[in-house]
Amino acid sequence: MSPDLVTAPPAARSVAELNAAIRALWSHPAVPLTAEQREEYWRLCAELRQVERGDVTVAA
Repeated sequence: MSPDLVTAPPAARSVAELNAAIRALWSHPAVPLTAEQREEYWRLCAELRQVERGDVTVAA
C-alpha cells in the first residue's frame, strides 16, 4: 500500500478535553439543548466512557 494512502486515526481527546466540550454545550443551566446539541452531548459521553475504560489511547 502506498504511504500516501495510509492515514493515522484521529487522536483521542483527554477526559479534561471531553468534559470541557460537554460543559461548553450549555450557555446556561436553564436553557435546554437543541436536538443537535443533544446528539453531540451523547456522542461526547460515549467518547468519554471509552477513554475512561481505556478503550482508546489518548494522544500525548
